[in-house]
Amino acid sequence: EVQLVESGGGLVQAGGSLRLSCATSGFTFHDYAISWFRQAPGKEREGVSCISNREGDTSYVDSVKGRFTISSENAKNTGYLQMNSLKPEDTAVYFCAMRGFWGQGTQVTVSS
Repeated sequence: EVQLVESGGGLVQAGGSLRLSCATSGFTFHDYAISWFRQAPGKEREGVSCISNREGDTSYVDSVKGRFTISSENAKNTGYLQMNSLKPEDTAVYFCAMRGFWGQGTQVTVSS
């Protein structure tokens, strides 16, 4: 059974940090890319970052470059999104996705 489960969201003050995790099952994890998206209230879902688990190539949306770091741990079938220097505009539900499958999302709220 394919599953993606996000965790690590929460409430943090501006300038703070959070680390999101995406635990997966049902995939040959190291063969694929894992992506993080976010959706703020009233806005469209936005791609945040992506990593190729095989090659390690990464990409980021401009608004998070230099603040967020994506990584993955093939042995644990888990992806991570380290978020530093958080801003109120980072407030959103964050989702991980892999091969067209999505997690349920985790709320990140950044207070000013």
